[in-house]
Amino acid sequence: MDAPIIDPLQGDFPEVIEEYLEHGIMKCVAFNRRGTLLAAGCTDGSCIIWDFETRGVAKELRDKECTAAITSVCWSTYGHRILVSASDKSLILWDVLSGEKIAHTTLQHTVLQARLHPGSSTPSICLACPFSSSPMIVDLNTGSTTALPVLTADVSNGIAPLPRNKTSDTSVTYSPCNACFNKHGDLVYAGTSKGEILIIDHKNVRVCAIVLVSGGSVIKNIVFSRNGQYMLTNSNDRMIRIYKNLLPPKDGLKMLDELNEGFSEPDDVEKLKAVGSKCLELLHEFQDSITRVQWKAPCFSGDGEWVIGGAASRGEHKIYIWDRAGHLVKILEGPKEALMDLAWHPVHPIIISVSLTGLVYIWAKDYTENWSAFAPDFKELEENEEYVEREDEFDLVPETEKVKEPDVHEDDEVDVLTVERDSAFSDSDMSQEELCFLPAVPCLDGPEQQDKCVGSYSKLPDGNHSGSPLSVEAGQNGNGSNHNSSPLEPMENSTAEDTDGARLKRKRRPSEKGLELQAEKVKKPMKPLKPSGRLPKTKQAVIDLDSSNGVYGDDGSD
Repeated sequence: MDAPIIDPLQGDFPEVIEEYLEHGIMKCVAFNRRGTLLAAGCTDGSCIIWDFETRGVAKELRDKECTAAITSVCWSTYGHRILVSASDKSLILWDVLSGEKIAHTTLQHTVLQARLHPGSSTPSICLACPFSSSPMIVDLNTGSTTALPVLTADVSNGIAPLPRNKTSDTSVTYSPCNACFNKHGDLVYAGTSKGEILIIDHKNVRVCAIVLVSGGSVIKNIVFSRNGQYMLTNSNDRMIRIYKNLLPPKDGLKMLDELNEGFSEPDDVEKLKAVGSKCLELLHEFQDSITRVQWKAPCFSGDGEWVIGGAASRGEHKIYIWDRAGHLVKILEGPKEALMDLAWHPVHPIIISVSLTGLVYIWAKDYTENWSAFAPDFKELEENEEYVEREDEFDLVPETEKVKEPDVHEDDEVDVLTVERDSAFSDSDMSQEELCFLPAVPCLDGPEQQDKCVGSYSKLPDGNHSGSPLSVEAGQNGNGSNHNSSPLEPMENSTAEDTDGARLKRKRRPSEKGLELQAEKVKKPMKPLKPSGRLPKTKQAVIDLDSSNGVYGDDGSD
């Protein structure tokens, strides 16, 4: 679809289901940074990578040791690696291009969500959010873990960091917490069960700021926009809140240290809350005031202008779309299936939703073509109108009478070598090679598959009908002739010598007597075909006469 013929007044968000993807039972999805590849985690422990341009499966990542359902998938920044977490408490890091497993780590608790560090092209550090434990930093190369503080008591007691390879005390109960890296990965934003957002320096395992969320309920999701300027939270109070990030995209930790030095409160908790008020600013709160529905898998659009959230209701596949100002602009209603996961395409107005049955639906925009955009004086007619042409409207004007209009930029040099940077990726490192597509590897038919194909043609059905390819084609074309002993195909029980003999007999020419007898048989009127599709006996006799048992020799004998 060309951009000039699209109505600019239409909202740039999806409206209808364009198609769906089916491959096993998929539960979670994630786009790579360019949106050219889509990764989906399945219930059988495999990770399917789709080529989103062709809608075909590009690669399947499967570990024999992991057969549990995949709970989350995450791409590295430049698409070379994929991290998957499974319900059997395992974390697996894959190399996308080769399809080989790089690392495999098993934790003490089931991981609900895992995210790779965004500051490296080949990361080995990830942030894991277990079901009944505090979020932790996991080194996939060594398998060491570092738990992050998520309780206010840990902050007031001086935030003593937990030793590596040890999780928090089992006597302390945790609600399922959610955490994520900021844009460059120097800070971790963790939501607590008391409705607080802790900004953590994960390298030194210390809390730098505390942001209070109104309502004080459990924070289930924390998501940053693509440019890192906005952040949304999803809480148990059925509200999605949008915050503006007041910290700079880079060196946010340095600014936090400066803010901590500027405050002189004696209480550490009050000081951290004062610092948190300088980090995030609440913009809007989204909710469905009528149904008071819980939200699932909220996220931003690629440009950060739209916010979506799925309704966590049984038997409903609803997607709510708001603009960043807080206005509800669209409700998408899909099939009568519960919604499991959502993802917005990084570049195009496309939404991916996963249903409870394991299907992936692709929501796209239903464009209305506006052909008047081709010319400013173009007029769209509602009905036919009478038009009177001018007398000289279609006269041919000689070239000499035409006045050549000078080109405005005729002498300017055109640069065809420099690649313009995409505005959506203006802050990316162009020197880093990015994996956008996977090479297509054709699947060659092996010897076993060829034997199967040959065997399928060589099998003959029982009865008088021989199963040669020619007879099958004849049956499909409506010719129900009964080749009882076809000279072109030997029977299954015949030996190689009989086969050669049949071929030699087939090459012998019939005698003149045989041709005359055959001509007399043909002159007789043919009876119509029976409903069964078999020829009458008159036609069958002619065919039997020309079969391998009745081939005439050169001397005129049968």
